Amino acid sequence: MPPSTSLNTTQAAAWFHALSDETRLEIVERLIGGERCVCELTDIMDAAQSRLSFHLKTLKDANIVTDRREGRWVYYTLNRDTLDEIETLVGSLRRTDRTAARSIKCCD
Repeated sequence: MPPSTSLNTTQAAAWFHALSDETRLEIVERLIGGERCVCELTDIMDAAQSRLSFHLKTLKDANIVTDRREGRWVYYTLNRDTLDEIETLVGSLRRTDRTAARSIKCCD
């Protein structure tokens, strides 16, 4: 999202909802190194596949991860474009916050 674009609050809420869970943040952390099969994530995180599938669906619905099927396995990867948009959003909030802090005037 370019800085000049107005905030899409629905999309931002979906991103932050998806990232608001410890398990989902751990999944994102595990995917930083690259694509992983759901079976790898199950082993690494010592979690049931059904539990991970729920969290992966939430991340996928928010477009934070993408998946691809190869035979009976599903491989997940981070959607770098979405991560760039989130980074841009957070950066624009910081700039907006600094600008607002300078322009706030108290009433007497």
